[in-house]
Amino acid sequence: MSTQVPKQVEEEESSAEVVPAGQQKRDAKKRERAARIQEEREAEAEAKARSKDDTYHLKVFRYDPEVEGKQEPRFDEFYVPYKQGMTVLDALMWARDHYDSSLTFRHSCRQAICGSDALFVNGSQRLGCKTQLSDLSEPVRVEPLPHAEVVKDLVVDMEHFYDQMEAVEPFFQTNSLPDGELEEQKQSRENREKVKMSTRCIWCSACMSSCNIAAGDNEYLGPAAINKAYRFAMDEREGEDMKQRRLEILEQEHGVWRCQTQFSCTEVCPKDIPLTEHIQEIKREAIKNNLKFW
Repeated sequence: MSTQVPKQVEEEESSAEVVPAGQQKRDAKKRERAARIQEEREAEAEAKARSKDDTYHLKVFRYDPEVEGKQEPRFDEFYVPYKQGMTVLDALMWARDHYDSSLTFRHSCRQAICGSDALFVNGSQRLGCKTQLSDLSEPVRVEPLPHAEVVKDLVVDMEHFYDQMEAVEPFFQTNSLPDGELEEQKQSRENREKVKMSTRCIWCSACMSSCNIAAGDNEYLGPAAINKAYRFAMDEREGEDMKQRRLEILEQEHGVWRCQTQFSCTEVCPKDIPLTEHIQEIKREAIKNNLKFW
């Protein structure tokens, strides 16, 4: 005996089995979007929970030559309440304001353009205001820049670095000016692109601190100064005699030829300037400048 299936049921089963391809794609996109939203909500909830309950462990270098009992370098430990988006500079400021008002470090703009808060964080040169705590492993070890004299705590003497920068005469010089009084000293787009990255230097000295050559040769100009000289030497508006003078400065015994192409300066630059590439290009320019044909 055969069992008959009602016609209405047959039609419902048939319609359930056949789903248009367009609808399938739309359904798949809806599922993906729902999953993504759920992941974002979970991540946000996790971040909020961390900001309320967690702290970050900091080990901060301390030294004060003027205070008895603090003349021997040491590390102090701070536990700083974490907030989403908190930087190393934020954490140091919190530790200073809530634990020890004598904790000393430099900072200014907090926008990664002044270069004043360059530090040695977890074994690498970084800007405190740019470095997220969430990207670091604990304990977060904060030290002054290596290869520089420590003045107090995280503050180093920058005088030598500034002297090296000034040695390359870091200002624009030209032989000719535009005819009109208010006319611009024009530069081609191609030339602007060539020197664009070199203009981003913020004089933080992170590259100088990372350079092993600068650590062993106190007279070496260093990557920042050479990059600054590159910025002007490669500018088409600068006079040929001044370019010649810059190359002579850079070709000296403690100039570009001391660079051993270790790329450490390029790796730590907070503005992503291709410092090593610029140094190598200056070397090529120096060689071409010395070629003579009789």
